[in-house]
Formats: sequence, C-alpha cells, structure tokens
Amino acid sequence: MALRNLRYEGDEILRKKSREVTVVDDKIRTLMDDMVETMYENEGVGLAAPQVGILKRVVVMDVEDGNVYKMVNPKIIKRSGEQTGQEGCLSVPEKKGIVSRPMNVTVEYTDENGQEIKLDAEGVLARCICHEVDHLNGVLFTDRVQKRS
Repeated sequence: MALRNLRYEGDEILRKKSREVTVVDDKIRTLMDDMVETMYENEGVGLAAPQVGILKRVVVMDVEDGNVYKMVNPKIIKRSGEQTGQEGCLSVPEKKGIVSRPMNVTVEYTDENGQEIKLDAEGVLARCICHEVDHLNGVLFTDRVQKRS
C-alpha cells in the first residue's frame, strides 16, 4: 500500500464527474487499499477517488462501525428521512459547515471482490455515503452548506 496525494478545493479534477469502473481488478483493489491508507493517515472517515486525482467511481469509508467499506460504482437507489449536522472534507481543510442529508439510504455497489452488494445505511454511514457519492459527481459539501460553522 502507498499513500496518495490529496487534491484540494480549487483543483479542477474535484469538479469533474467520475467514470464507471468496468472491471474490478488488482489495479482497482490496489487503488482502494491506497485510498484506505491515505484516509487513515489524514484522519478521515471517507475518501473518493477524485480526491486522489483518479476519475473513477470508487469510494472507501470507515465510520467506526467495525467495517471498512470499499465501494465501486456506488449508486444510491433510495433515500428517506433527514439529518442535519456538521461536515468537513479532507479536500477542503479548515472548513466545516452544516449540511442536510438523508437519514437513511440504500446503496448498490460492487465490492473489492466483484460481488454486487445492496446496503441499507442510516445515520453517519448514510451521511458519509452521500458525501462520497457527491465527490464522484463533482459536488463538494461546500455546495450544500446551509450555514458555516
């Protein structure tokens, strides 16, 4: 595993839409492992591939629920409820803001072994999934901030 360089607000790659991954191979698995290491090194709970300069639909998360989530081509297929809380981002250091997100989401994705997964998530995990999927679409949390904190 290797640390990847983070991209920061103002870098045009963060505003581009990521491409679908067609095959989950060793290259994608290495990318995900590197992203997990980079996320931990920077004390984050989630990281999307564009944040390390790769325009692929890949995200990793660890919201301290005992799982490390590695998602390829995540697609939110259901949203319900609402939660409002503070968010930050490794690509937007020193800024935080209040953002509303769904309380519950259902996401479909491919895992690092090529298995199709359907996951129901709530609370912090649902918030993190929404935040990371936004990155894949060129959206930063600052675009959704209701109030700076």
